[in-house]
Amino acid sequence: MPSFHVLIAGGGIGGLCLAQGLRKAGIDCTLFEAAEDIALAGYRLHMNGAGGRALRECLPDTLYELYMQTSRTTPRREVFVQLDHQGNELGARPHIGPPNDPVRPHTAVNRRTLRQIMAVGLEDVIRFGRAVTGFEHDGGQVRVHLDDGSSATGDVLVAADGINSVIRRQLLPGVPVVETHILGMYATAPLTADLAAALPEALFDGFAAASGPDGALIVYGVYQPRRPVAEAAADLAPGARIDPVDPYLMVNLGIMPGSPFGREVPDLWKASAEERHRVMRRAVRGWDPALAEAVARITPSTLFPVAVRHLEPADPWATSTVTLLGDAIHAMPPTFGAGANNALRDAAALTRALTAAVRGEVPLLKAVAEYEAEMRAEVFPILRASADPRAYDADFLPDELAVPSRD
Repeated sequence: MPSFHVLIAGGGIGGLCLAQGLRKAGIDCTLFEAAEDIALAGYRLHMNGAGGRALRECLPDTLYELYMQTSRTTPRREVFVQLDHQGNELGARPHIGPPNDPVRPHTAVNRRTLRQIMAVGLEDVIRFGRAVTGFEHDGGQVRVHLDDGSSATGDVLVAADGINSVIRRQLLPGVPVVETHILGMYATAPLTADLAAALPEALFDGFAAASGPDGALIVYGVYQPRRPVAEAAADLAPGARIDPVDPYLMVNLGIMPGSPFGREVPDLWKASAEERHRVMRRAVRGWDPALAEAVARITPSTLFPVAVRHLEPADPWATSTVTLLGDAIHAMPPTFGAGANNALRDAAALTRALTAAVRGEVPLLKAVAEYEAEMRAEVFPILRASADPRAYDADFLPDELAVPSRD
């Protein structure tokens, strides 16, 4: 192919990783992002071997090193821990994914920091404030329509625009978005020395989920970067706009449908920050003092409500020059901490597929079809397990998701 251009809809985790991978492979691309900037959209992200290897494959060496240095310190064990409301450990399960790096394992990152790192060097690629509203096939190319009335053409269009993807709705209108009716809130509390000293040791492993007798669920996740973010960014990406981030404890509330606690919760989307914080504090009345103190120390301005939704695994579809990655095709509940890792996995796999097509090693449609088939085989089992009601149990780990042996 004498020239080749990829259009990417969405500048989240997967879209940015794909853009970096394509740039590294020498393939032109344009990324359209509806937001005006890298917006705040969540906090701590669990990383596993699949996501970390995808970043190593797609990022320039300096940005990969920046990701590693700003990821959290290595914990004593990397597991999902289930606690009761008094801080007693009820069980633990290993995180899913391929074996981790034994020397400097992939642990967790601050979501916005990772996105800012992946945006470095893509200033001529990203078009902020430009949302894709639809597409059409235009001869041998694909044309995307944008919300400002303009359009752009390319050889391939990649939907990386999340669970509400307009491209998926047009391409695969039969894939439903499932409402789980699980509500919650995300927030952070500064991880001060005295709070860290008081918390149960299990909170410093992977994710830790504590359940109350009235159905409230609090998920805790520590973010302590291996190196201060500002210091690492100044050293490895001088001049890049990467915001400093102090250590914090992510504190998420989960409200299960029909629970006694949930029946007394107001409309979280209409509530003020102070009202949301009161809901969080009420959730931990009578809990272990340290677990409750972590909730009390939440910075109210960091609180935002969420509704847990997911997609159903799609039946195989006819391959074209429009394809999908990440939440646009397999959005899943956060129960296995796999959503971002799967989006990164997709980005690396699609980069390999498109690179092979550009080099003439395989026809384009065959390359895309093989990417889609592999993605369905590898990721859809994780989607199904994540959506299973048992996914919140520490002893639920389907055999197909078990961590492979190193032997």
